[in-house]
Amino acid sequence: MISNSFYKLAAIVNQQMHLDPLTGDVYIFFNRRATHIKLLQWQQDGFAIYYKRLEKGTFEIPKPGGVQSSLTSTQLMLILQGIQMDKVQYRRRYFRQSADH
Repeated sequence: MISNSFYKLAAIVNQQMHLDPLTGDVYIFFNRRATHIKLLQWQQDGFAIYYKRLEKGTFEIPKPGGVQSSLTSTQLMLILQGIQMDKVQYRRRYFRQSADH
């Protein structure tokens, strides 16, 4: 999956994940060995891809490890920086819930 290009990755998002690749969400793809990562995002005028290949080590693939998971931008940054998510301890902060809740 990692060797796929813009439109092939967008087709995977649409046909296999049953999601709209044009929403602006970031879709994450790993190779089998978790040494390569691609991020696909639709921006106003076209698709953008961020691609990273590790010279040593692996990326942490989020649990439950299924085909599809949701991540926060903070979790994505931890993955890209090589920080183990289960070792991260967040300090308590104020969080205002939206009026919808």
